[in-house]
Amino acid sequence: MPNIDRAALAQSLQRLTQRADDDIGAAIERTVRACVDLFAVDGAGLMIADQQNTLRYVCSSDEAGRVLEEVQSETGQGPCVDTFVYGEQVHTDDMAAEQRWPRSRGTIVDQGVRAVLGVPVQLGGITVGSLNVYRRQPHGWDRSERDALSNYGEVVEATLLAALAAHSATELAGQLQYALDNRVLIERAVGFVMADADVDAVAAFDVVRRAARGSRRKVADIAREILDTRKLPTAP
Repeated sequence: MPNIDRAALAQSLQRLTQRADDDIGAAIERTVRACVDLFAVDGAGLMIADQQNTLRYVCSSDEAGRVLEEVQSETGQGPCVDTFVYGEQVHTDDMAAEQRWPRSRGTIVDQGVRAVLGVPVQLGGITVGSLNVYRRQPHGWDRSERDALSNYGEVVEATLLAALAAHSATELAGQLQYALDNRVLIERAVGFVMADADVDAVAAFDVVRRAARGSRRKVADIAREILDTRKLPTAP
C-alpha cells in the first residue's frame, strides 16, 4: 500500500463513482469489495448504525470480514465501533497484542484477522457507520494508507446517498435516514451519560445501546428519556 499507484487509484475511484446501477445493494457491495484490490489488503467490510444505535453488518469481502463485523455488533467493542463513536480513524497494528476490546478480540483473532483500519462513513458530515479493511498479518498502517482509505470513504458516501435518494434499498435507506435524523439527540444523551457515570464515550454509547436493545425500543426514544429525566437508563 505505501507504494500504491496514485494515478491508478484515482482512475479506479472515478470508475466506481461514475458507474450507474439499478441495484444499489450490488453497487455498495462492489464498492466495498473493491477495497481489497485497491488497497492491497486481505478483506474489507461496511457497517451502518441501526435504530438501536448498534452497528450492523451491511457487506464484507469474505467470511472473516463478516465475523469481524458481527462480533463487534454483538459486543459493542472493536475498532469499527470506536470509529463510529468518535467519528475518526481507529486502527490496530496487531489484534493479538491488543489490550482494547477484550470481549471481541479473541473471536477476531481466531478468524485470522490481525491488523484492522477503520474510517468513519459520513453523510452530510454526520457519522452513520464505519468502513474497515484488514490484514491477516500484523501491519503498521502508515499515513498514506490512512489518508487513502479516508478519501475512499467519500466513494462509499456517494453510493449510500444514491441508495437514500432512490429508496432502492428500503431497509438500508431507513437505517441511514434514522441515523441522520437522530445522531445529534443520541450524542447529547451520550454526553450526559459520560458526565453522570464518569465513563468514556464508547462506554456511554454502550449504556444507551444496551438500554435500547434490552427494552426493544429505538435508541432515540432512550436518548430522549435520558435527557428528559436526567437519569441513566435502568437495566432491563
